[in-house]
Amino acid sequence: MKTLFAFFLLLVTCNSVMGTIPAIPADVHNHQLYYTAPATIWEETLPLGNGRLGMMPDGGVDREHIVLNEISLWSGMEADYGNPDASRSLPAIQQLLFEGKNKEAQELMYGSFVPKKPESGGTYGNYQMLADLNIDFSFPHRRKTTSENDAAPVTDYRRWLDLRDAVAYTSFTKEGIDYQREYFTSRDKDVMIIHLTASRRRALSFSAQLSRPKQGVVSVLPGIGKEEGTLLLEGTLDSGKPGREGMKYRVAMRLISKGGKQNISAERGITLTQGREAWLVLSATTSYAASGTDFSGNRYKEVCDSLLNAATQHVQIKESHIASHRTFYDRVSLTLPFTEDDVLPTNERITRFTERESPALAALYYNYGRYLFISSTRPGSLPPNLQGLWANGVETPWNGDYHTNINIQMNHWPLEQAGLSELYQPLTALIERLIPSGEETARTFYGTHAQGWVLHMMTNIWNYTAPGEHPSWGATNTGGAWLCAHLWEHYQYTQDIEFLKRIYPVLKGASEFFYSTMVREPKHGWLVTAPTSSPENAFFVGNDPTPVSVCMGPTMDVQLLTELYTNVIEATSILECDADYAAKLREALDKFPPMQISKGGYLQEWLEDYKEQDVHHRHVSHLYGLHPGNLISPDATPELANACRETLNRRGDGGTGWSRAWKVNFWARLGDGDRAWTLFKSLLYPAVDPQTKRYGSGTFPNLFCSHPPFQIDGNYGGTAGIGEMLLQSHEGFIHLLPALPKSWHTGSFHGMKARGGISVDLEWKDGKAVKAILTATIPGTFHVKMPEGVIRAKAIIDGQSNNYTGKTISLSLPEKGECVLSFE
Repeated sequence: MKTLFAFFLLLVTCNSVMGTIPAIPADVHNHQLYYTAPATIWEETLPLGNGRLGMMPDGGVDREHIVLNEISLWSGMEADYGNPDASRSLPAIQQLLFEGKNKEAQELMYGSFVPKKPESGGTYGNYQMLADLNIDFSFPHRRKTTSENDAAPVTDYRRWLDLRDAVAYTSFTKEGIDYQREYFTSRDKDVMIIHLTASRRRALSFSAQLSRPKQGVVSVLPGIGKEEGTLLLEGTLDSGKPGREGMKYRVAMRLISKGGKQNISAERGITLTQGREAWLVLSATTSYAASGTDFSGNRYKEVCDSLLNAATQHVQIKESHIASHRTFYDRVSLTLPFTEDDVLPTNERITRFTERESPALAALYYNYGRYLFISSTRPGSLPPNLQGLWANGVETPWNGDYHTNINIQMNHWPLEQAGLSELYQPLTALIERLIPSGEETARTFYGTHAQGWVLHMMTNIWNYTAPGEHPSWGATNTGGAWLCAHLWEHYQYTQDIEFLKRIYPVLKGASEFFYSTMVREPKHGWLVTAPTSSPENAFFVGNDPTPVSVCMGPTMDVQLLTELYTNVIEATSILECDADYAAKLREALDKFPPMQISKGGYLQEWLEDYKEQDVHHRHVSHLYGLHPGNLISPDATPELANACRETLNRRGDGGTGWSRAWKVNFWARLGDGDRAWTLFKSLLYPAVDPQTKRYGSGTFPNLFCSHPPFQIDGNYGGTAGIGEMLLQSHEGFIHLLPALPKSWHTGSFHGMKARGGISVDLEWKDGKAVKAILTATIPGTFHVKMPEGVIRAKAIIDGQSNNYTGKTISLSLPEKGECVLSFE
């Protein structure tokens, strides 16, 4: 621990640790969340994170409450959920489906095709908050008061989050003294820092305590010599197995101050009396490691040593943190038309947005989505879960896990286009770790003939791949196929052959599972998945009033597997391998069911034209081929695109937060910018009812998306939808302004990425593209669709000018080559 103490003490000498804030862009209001009062609910607090550690301060005056997080803090443990009855019952389940007896098939599955409670113990577990940090302040009185309620008023209160710097602030004046707090979670030094100042000597007094609702013990580690002590919070979570310890965690906090008197005890925490400036510095770790190593003093020492090594480089902590964050954040920018509402506090902007147009709120939302992703993951960590990084309790909604029937996928939709390509690493690593478990699940649940690996509709950090406990939603087995689409997308954007070589076995293994387990349905002889479901919708068979979910060959499965097989086939061609296997996949593709249009004109969700239980269901899974897939488009498949429009109109514009976000993307892919904008406005509807204070779908005051409750996938889905309105590249060409809302008549973006390894800058005016700059990251020929309303284009490459008319511009660019396009 000496190294940790040395690091903390070094901070005292860093006079410029909290140096001046670098200049920020002119549209400051779209790079900042700000408020004029402390948070009254957790969903008003400001999220900070470095991809592993997170904190959310509420800006309280007398008491500051800060929730702390560590992304790997999970209860439970890895366990065997295999059920040998599953594979034995599979032929009977499939036969019932062949006979149209879906209800009977589902009933049989409830008794047999479910995970079995591990005989040796262990639980699925859940993601949990790390700790509560409460800071109680006392203020000097410059006037006499008759009671505690007659305290001096607080003036000039403001709290805000700078998205470009990833630093939050609280400032106010009390009794003529100015107080300011700064909070950040250092990305490069891996500590959480809270900097507190007062404008007058001996005016800063507080007590800081660490606690946890359960499984936490506070102690003090004495200092050495003149060093002050360290406050520790430690505990062990439940594993679910008797005699087996679960995840361990440890939080350490030190106080560094200028002036004043310090004291430390387990009961009162760390106190400072009559100081002027102070730093609370926190570090934390857990026993989780992807390699399976155990928690020990050595592991914690490694964390502390890394902090000391960073400090001895004499790097200015705050400035280096900002520089590290901006490495990601400044890659992309977006400007949309300004209105007078842009200067309002964020909560008021959201409320006013229900009354009138405010295009730039979309720019703030887009920047916030990028900020959240940068803050919630990093290479070597875990991907953002349902909560991202931020949880407010030890029992998180839906376990705070990874749902693989859209949610973890939606979390990653904006990543590549927003220039955050290397942040794919945690997802890639998570998928690779799932494969051994997925191979075992394939054999256990589907029989010894099953090859490859499978993942159903949810997973966790303990490599869970079995079906869910309720077959109505848990039998969906295309989670792995969907995640493979993300691996392929990463290759499409980067064109990284070495990455393709790495992930090809993952893609192939996923395809092998379906190639070895799909069956021929009797009516048409089509190859289908069985049993499965269309997440998480239900339907009626004939006149039976009982809704069922279990089926065979739903449209989403067909789309996902068409995409998976096609990608594997293309990969074999690029890598010049497995030609025979590719031929088998081509043959199988020919036997897949076609996408069907129902008699009502909408895209059919199931193999049969069943009547759905909920016409307005939040999942619109059968439109996967429209988005995020690439099997349906207005140009290539106009009839299917029209069926998608009918589907969306029938489903309606309501739904939970993430559902509305998905619909933004659907309408953007259909080229309807105004309808996409309508859905975006629905997504930002205030989630907290001002009268009842109840939570609904929409957006919380801190711009967190409400399912309800908070789920971060809606934030990422909405961010992706904004990008899809401005730039698309999924059809083999770059499409500029494919779905521009009328109110976004003038604007620009910089640094957005397109598939094929190219960066795009664009300016537009009066709804028409004016100028674009394309910069290639690798050499290639790029195709640009002529923007709407443009008659001709002029391209300048290496000083050479060419004029274009027609529908498409083809440009050959060397690596780092630049093309300037101007439009008329």
